Amino acid sequence: MYPRVKTFTNKDGSQRSYLLIVESVRENGKVRQKTVANLGRLEEFQEQKLDRLIEGLAKFSKKRWIQAQAADFLVQSAREWGTELIFGHLWTKLGLARLLKHLLNQTESNSRLDEAVYAMVLNRICDPLSKRAVHRWVKSIQRPAFADLELQHFYRALDFLIDHKETIENALFAETRNLFNIELDMVFWDTTSTYFEGRGPEGLGTHGHSKDQRSDRVQIVVGLLMTREGIPVAHHVFPGNTADINTFRAAIKDVRERFQLRRVIFVGDRGMVSPALLDELEFAQIEYIVGVKMRRSKAVNAVLKTGGRYKVVKENLRVKEVWHDIDRYVVCYNPAEAERDRLAREDMVARLEAKLKADGPKALIGHRGYRRYLDLNGAASINRKVLEEEARYDGKYILRINAALSAAEAAEAYKELWRVERAFRELKSTLDLRPVYHWKDRRVRAHVMVCFLALVLESALQRSLKLAESEVEYTSLIQDLQQLRAVELTFDNQAYLCRNGLEGKAYEAFRALGIQPPPRVALLTQTNHPENGKM
Repeated sequence: MYPRVKTFTNKDGSQRSYLLIVESVRENGKVRQKTVANLGRLEEFQEQKLDRLIEGLAKFSKKRWIQAQAADFLVQSAREWGTELIFGHLWTKLGLARLLKHLLNQTESNSRLDEAVYAMVLNRICDPLSKRAVHRWVKSIQRPAFADLELQHFYRALDFLIDHKETIENALFAETRNLFNIELDMVFWDTTSTYFEGRGPEGLGTHGHSKDQRSDRVQIVVGLLMTREGIPVAHHVFPGNTADINTFRAAIKDVRERFQLRRVIFVGDRGMVSPALLDELEFAQIEYIVGVKMRRSKAVNAVLKTGGRYKVVKENLRVKEVWHDIDRYVVCYNPAEAERDRLAREDMVARLEAKLKADGPKALIGHRGYRRYLDLNGAASINRKVLEEEARYDGKYILRINAALSAAEAAEAYKELWRVERAFRELKSTLDLRPVYHWKDRRVRAHVMVCFLALVLESALQRSLKLAESEVEYTSLIQDLQQLRAVELTFDNQAYLCRNGLEGKAYEAFRALGIQPPPRVALLTQTNHPENGKM
């Protein structure tokens, strides 16, 4: 159907026109126009009646109605909202918002500094950037309190933060302990290093043993104290040449004085702990649980040859205690892992035999992975004795301990070490400790403090997800939350705040924290408009 104007000539020569709605029809093989409706005299419609008619008819066409109404919509902004809703809730729940305001009230500092601290922490979680870039980044986040933040607030907030480091950590320790009902019978300590692209702060940035394999760069050493649940308790920053034993001594003294924790157990991964460090820990009467290197060790060979029954701890964890000389060891065995090791070795042997047959031994001598399994005395063949020795390691790892724990407790505690290791990976990747753009000692320490607080919030969310029995993958969850947007628009001179739907597993975060997502559409009044900082 379509409109058509039909004009008639009056007897006096004047003309009159009518507006028709017609459609084309086929009758007897010919196409003709059939009048569906006569809307009346055209000149009468042209006096605004036609516009009202079209507007009225548009309501019966979804496409045209939306196009007509869209002209009255004015989108003011579209900002990221999901991560702020979740981590802003945790920021308040952990008492950080209240604590920072209280500390600011005791100074002459601008009250915006607490929001600047939170902005930097949220940025470390969502999009690690330099502090100058954070100043631009906050404009993309739906949090009205960020609107007035200026660059100077971020730098002043760093100074404020480091001035109150211990007070903040103490308060966080108490809040997280109560919030998650944590029994602090054991805490873990571990260190990492992070290097500077430039010269670093004088005295703090120094050359030392680099765990990043960058001995050519000056670095700092960061120590982290965590509960067995993976909740950060405190952190320390040391010059880059500080030995691990010295960092641990400083941490123990600090923890015992501030948190009244009398038991701190050093937990170290295999390959990261030297015999000299263990001797120092023993001399200082410090408890430890450390993994030991499995190969080329006389002590390990002796421990593996020692008989005894395994005690079942879990489905894939069995342990037995072994004493060698005056040292106490725990052999840990995972049957499922042992089967994987066996199958992998059999696959390797099959490939090795095929290469021997096809290419001969000369083609394999330079291959370090294969060479150790070859017997080159006489005709080249598979060294079955080496394979038998390798089978002794299937599914096993060995701990050396002096802590007053059972073999099962030590094994389970060591398995929790991955939380600390994961925390450091996040500190330097997800939270991106580098690049460090600050060249003053205090600013570098404050930068690490921001990363620490971000890690606290992330750990609190992960703990909440676990308590809610959610199996959502954390990185994917953050990506889904970042898709939640807040759109501020006006229609008919009224302001609204709208949001899109929850993507993927985003609702899992709201469920774990026991909060509801905001409504899809909310009316903005004078009391809750973003310009007034009330949303």
